[in-house]
Amino acid sequence: MTKPFLPPTIRDIAANLDQFEGKEVVIRGWLYAKRSSGKIHFLQVRDGTDTIQCVMGKNDVPEAVFLDADHLSQESSLAVTGTVRRDKRSPLGFEVGATGLQVFHRAEPYPISPKEHGVAFLMDHRHLWLRSQRQHKIMRVRHTIIRAIRDYLDSNGFVLIDAPIFTPNPCEGTTNLFEVGYFDDKAYLTQSGQLYMEAGAMAHGRVYCFGPAFRAEKSKTRRHLTEFWMVEPEIAYLEFDQLLDLIEDFLCSIVSRVMNEHERDLVALGRNIEALAKIQKPFPRLHHKEAVALINKAIQDGTADTRPAGSERKAEGTEEAEAERPKRTHLASEGSDFGGDDETILTRMYDRPVMVHRYPQEVKAFYMKRDPKDDTRALGVDVLAPEGYGEIVGGGQREESLETLLSRIDHHQLSREDFAWYTDLRRFGTVPHSGFGLGVERSVAWLCGLHHVRETNPFPRMLERLSP
Repeated sequence: MTKPFLPPTIRDIAANLDQFEGKEVVIRGWLYAKRSSGKIHFLQVRDGTDTIQCVMGKNDVPEAVFLDADHLSQESSLAVTGTVRRDKRSPLGFEVGATGLQVFHRAEPYPISPKEHGVAFLMDHRHLWLRSQRQHKIMRVRHTIIRAIRDYLDSNGFVLIDAPIFTPNPCEGTTNLFEVGYFDDKAYLTQSGQLYMEAGAMAHGRVYCFGPAFRAEKSKTRRHLTEFWMVEPEIAYLEFDQLLDLIEDFLCSIVSRVMNEHERDLVALGRNIEALAKIQKPFPRLHHKEAVALINKAIQDGTADTRPAGSERKAEGTEEAEAERPKRTHLASEGSDFGGDDETILTRMYDRPVMVHRYPQEVKAFYMKRDPKDDTRALGVDVLAPEGYGEIVGGGQREESLETLLSRIDHHQLSREDFAWYTDLRRFGTVPHSGFGLGVERSVAWLCGLHHVRETNPFPRMLERLSP
């Protein structure tokens, strides 16, 4: 129950129905929809937490109030006074018998109607599209995912350390970074807070940052945004196999939380609940070479499934979902990173996330520790969500040797001076340490069963979209 000085919301009432049944309440919100049958108005009122039916009988209110309700437009702001009564037909278990109405503002004709709109139109009206039931549910799931992330880390001894958004140098090269003026100098919008979290881990042992990251990739795929949110834990004295265990447990806790709190919302979004129920430990752990072999066998057998996630149905407001792609013919390489099709083919073979580890060290960042058993491989892992949703977690063990790290910086033609503070961490009490990053938007897309990440962020930034 919320604080007594906060008026009860629709969800508060639903959660405490025994307490509110038969009592008078005031529902403050907006008119979502309305229908009438002569002597009764059925007002669907949303208050930001949920939507409830308020039934207004002609004999229950003054004539002027009943007439007023008949002329309300969608999204008019109002307060309905009425009595809570149980109703098994309601998803929330109750409705409100209206006895009073206060109108704060009569909305102009609402631009988003029940008819199907194009993606561009809906994105231009994103500030209003957020009010729709589908988008409302997605944002609520996003909120729960973020709470689950924070709760897991906070309850396991992690300390939040905020990383800067302006950085003087990139952590993985400048190709995909936004360069900005910084007084008389230049800076970059961060693509990761990881390097700073390594400093934090040397101070606190277990830390994480949680904030926006930016990638200037000229990509129009369904998996990419130019601004996205990421959580990045970093742990001192944690080695690679322990890191895999941590990631696995972390993801299972998030899925369980979302399932427990949002089953009704997920069903309404068309999500396959049975598929999410299968997200249990242990996850398949595949060496990169093993993963390549599985992908190539599927391609050669003609069974490779490259359909994008969510393509089996249309997403709200979109044109026909992306057509099934032509069959893949070229093979994956043991010396290369995976592309989107590779990830899709592989993850459609499993009913839970797949942990692909030990990628070629040349495709990984300079700070990644090499496998002591195979110097050509990095102790890194990508966690690929099932059903073709792609990478949701990337991480690995960091190189703790000063000499090795300096040689990597030179090999990648980076400036030792720029990374002097970072290499200092190896001069003053270096230890084995590991960490990972999880992208919020891709996680929301996966758990909600969405075709495109543009619906996972309240105001998405993409290659050709910077507004609203």
